[in-house]
Amino acid sequence: MEIFTKQLTSIDIERGLVLPPDSKLESLPPFHGARTIELSTMVAVQSAAGITTLPGGEPVTIHCSTRSGNLAFTRGWLDIARCAGLGSGDIVTFYQEVNGGAQYKIVVRSVG
Repeated sequence: MEIFTKQLTSIDIERGLVLPPDSKLESLPPFHGARTIELSTMVAVQSAAGITTLPGGEPVTIHCSTRSGNLAFTRGWLDIARCAGLGSGDIVTFYQEVNGGAQYKIVVRSVG
């Protein structure tokens, strides 16, 4: 199930991906008073050459934290953005999908 799709900004890449306001947050685990939750996530990069999984098909732990009243992906996400060479304008779609031990999947699509 799709949780959100977002066109990236430079802030999303440099500081952390702020989840869009129309995200289906009920698909995320509860925070139970914590400031951060960890999301085991498979990463797929879609380009003209096809789809590649990062890193080597293993799940990545993305930290979802509260920041200024918003939810943002921070640790884990910043590594993905660098490793995939993401830029402003690229598209990210985040899904709830149980796959190989991961509970979520993120697909990044480079538009450049």
